[in-house]
Amino acid sequence: MNAIRYIEPAALHDEMLRLRQEEQMDFLECLTGMDWGEPDTAKDTPDTPRGLGVVYQLESTVTGKRVAVRTATLDREHPELPSVCDIWKAADFLEREVFDFYGVVFIGHPDMRRLYLRNDWIGYPMRKDDDPEAQNPLRMDNEETIDTTTELELNPDGTVKNKESQLFGDDEYVVNIGPQHPATHGVMRFRVSLEGEIIEKIDANCGYIHRGIEKMCESLTYPQTLALTDRLDYLGAHQNRHALCMCIEKAMGIEVSERVQYIRTIMDELQRIDSHLLFYSCLAMDLGALTAFFYGFRDREKILDIFEGTCGGRLIMNYNTIGGVQADIAPDFQKKVKEFIPYLRGILHEYHDVFTGNIIAQQRLKGVGVLSREDAIAFGATGGTGRASGWACDVRKRMPYSVYDKVDFKEIVRTEGDSWARYLIRMDEIMESLKIIEQLIDNIPEGAYQEKMKPIIRVPEGTYYAAVEGSRGEFGVFLESHGDKTPYRLHFRSTGLPLVSTIDTICRGAKIADLIAIGGTLDYVVPDIDR
Repeated sequence: MNAIRYIEPAALHDEMLRLRQEEQMDFLECLTGMDWGEPDTAKDTPDTPRGLGVVYQLESTVTGKRVAVRTATLDREHPELPSVCDIWKAADFLEREVFDFYGVVFIGHPDMRRLYLRNDWIGYPMRKDDDPEAQNPLRMDNEETIDTTTELELNPDGTVKNKESQLFGDDEYVVNIGPQHPATHGVMRFRVSLEGEIIEKIDANCGYIHRGIEKMCESLTYPQTLALTDRLDYLGAHQNRHALCMCIEKAMGIEVSERVQYIRTIMDELQRIDSHLLFYSCLAMDLGALTAFFYGFRDREKILDIFEGTCGGRLIMNYNTIGGVQADIAPDFQKKVKEFIPYLRGILHEYHDVFTGNIIAQQRLKGVGVLSREDAIAFGATGGTGRASGWACDVRKRMPYSVYDKVDFKEIVRTEGDSWARYLIRMDEIMESLKIIEQLIDNIPEGAYQEKMKPIIRVPEGTYYAAVEGSRGEFGVFLESHGDKTPYRLHFRSTGLPLVSTIDTICRGAKIADLIAIGGTLDYVVPDIDR
């Protein structure tokens, strides 16, 4: 990771605006809340981070340049930092997440409500000195829904005033959707303001299955943290774990064998097909096409059989390890993969016959839920969603890893930005993944499948970031190590949270019935916001 430049809070907003305008840093790739602790006059150097703060990772989609910036405040009682959500729309939810877990209030942010936790939660659980269990006994009552948002405004004289806004007015017709609903798949709740059947506004509540995985990682050794990434997204187990292993290996200077690189790439692409088949199945089922659902699950089983033969698991793989993979590929792995490639290629036309060519499916998807290229970048909506809006954001092309620089494949990009484009992107990507696997499966080199590692793994002190192209977009791992056997901070750049943050923009003006199609094509099936 590039050196992180420190900026004083008072100068942060102006500098961020300069970076956006002059250096074309239009993509807020990652925003990570941090607790660097109290100042220690005996040990601290001028470069020692202290206080409650944020690390921002920025990228220009024009020049490809990337920069990292941090800021912090030493006031733990009333921590305040300037908001950048007027510069990047992605910062809206990301700053709310930092407020929720660290208590940092962002001056100028229009909605300083908790994002994941209950509104009556006491404390800020990601702080190093917080004790969530002691302050929050198990509550069996429902939390009260808050209809007001709080914004802190900076006065010309430097003082701060509170400004309250009403989320929904008394004259608005508000419908509750979820968390158990086809448009949300059990992970979130929408409150939708309607004018007739037209959506006027959506308020998304993301906290319905949040598990505090990042906090758990701070008390686990590095090998122990690997198991949690598999469970972040059960359709991205290989890719998520790949990113974490890659980040740790990069930090430790470990070079895995070429054999491992080939195996990891093949597994990642099989996982992508697995995910896209389930995407197709669930989207089709939610729109009423049950036959298409069975097609997708029938063929996905073949991938799960391949996974099981080598990994021993079908959903949670536990396969990638620091320095390699858990076990070598099964004796019949290559044979089964080579049989699967022509099979899926030859049968995929049935998917299009039964669903893509269906006039009802087309009417439910075409022109519905349009997201512009500018908004996709501003929200950080990567993956198929960004590419459907004309943004070439594939990590495999932007920052090649493993052996993606050795294979020939096309980055599928469309410009319509609607639900139909998001659907077709995934279907075309299945063919590209088959193409990648075909180039590798007969050329897996000999070599070790696991490098020799020390019994206790300690990552050198520093800050590191690695990313992969997950099934739903860029999955990133931000790691800060203080040289111990446990990470000081481990943050996962969710692929799902940026997609959720777009929902109000995409849905305004759409019909309430369109929410299922929009939610399905934004990959709400498993949006890993429950990390």
